[in-house]
Amino acid sequence: MQKQKLKYEGKAKRVFESDRPGLAVIEYKDDATAFNARKKGTVKGKGRVNNLMTAHLYPLLEQAGVPTHFVELLGETEQAVHMLSIVPVEVIVRNVAAGSFAARLGLNEGVPLDSPVIEYCYKSDELGDPLVSDNTPVAMGWAEPGVLAEIRRLSLLANDFLIGYLADRDIRLIDIKFEFGLLPDGSVVLADEISPDTSRLWDAASAEKLDKDRFRRDLGGVEDAYQQILTRVLT
Repeated sequence: MQKQKLKYEGKAKRVFESDRPGLAVIEYKDDATAFNARKKGTVKGKGRVNNLMTAHLYPLLEQAGVPTHFVELLGETEQAVHMLSIVPVEVIVRNVAAGSFAARLGLNEGVPLDSPVIEYCYKSDELGDPLVSDNTPVAMGWAEPGVLAEIRRLSLLANDFLIGYLADRDIRLIDIKFEFGLLPDGSVVLADEISPDTSRLWDAASAEKLDKDRFRRDLGGVEDAYQQILTRVLT
C-alpha cells in the first residue's frame, strides 16, 4: 500500500489517502501536546508505541465484538485503516476518579467509581473539546439517536474488555477516550487509537502513572513509561 495525498494532520497523527479505494494510511508522530496544545513537546518513540499498541489491541477488540477501522499494520509508525465519516463526539469512560473529573467533583485521585461514568465532549480543537450533555450530540445533529446509542454500547463493551486485558498485565485502566466513525453503509466503528495518549494507565500495585500525565505534569520518565506499557500490552 502506498501513501498518497495528505488528507489531515492533527496533533499526534497524519492521515494520507492511499492507492487502495476506501483505505487510508495513518502515520503516528512523536509530537506531544497537552492542555489543548498550550503545552508542546516531543516524546521519542511515542508514535511507534501508540501505533503498535493500537494495532495489537484493535483486532482483539473486534474479536470481543467491537468493530474498528483498523485494517493492517504497515510499519513501526504506520497502519492502514478504513476511511470513515468521523462522528464529532469524544467519549470518555471513567472507571476511577482522576484528572478533570476528580477536580470538578472535589475527589482525590484514585477513588474507584461504583460503575463506569460516560462523558461526551464536542470534538473541536478551536473550542478545547468542551464537555456536553448526553442529549447534545443528537440535538446538534452530530449523531442520530441510534448512532449515539451504539457508540455508548460499544464504549462500555470496549472498556470492559480492556479493563480485564490490562489487569492481566498489572495495569489499571483509570479512564479512556474513544472516537467513532461511520462506514459508507452507516455502520459504527471504533476509530482513532488506544494508547497512553488516550487513556490513563496506572501500575496496578504501585499506582505509578504510565501515561500522558507524565508529560502533562512534568513527572519525567515519559519515554520509559510508554515503552513499559507497550511491553506489557504485547506480552
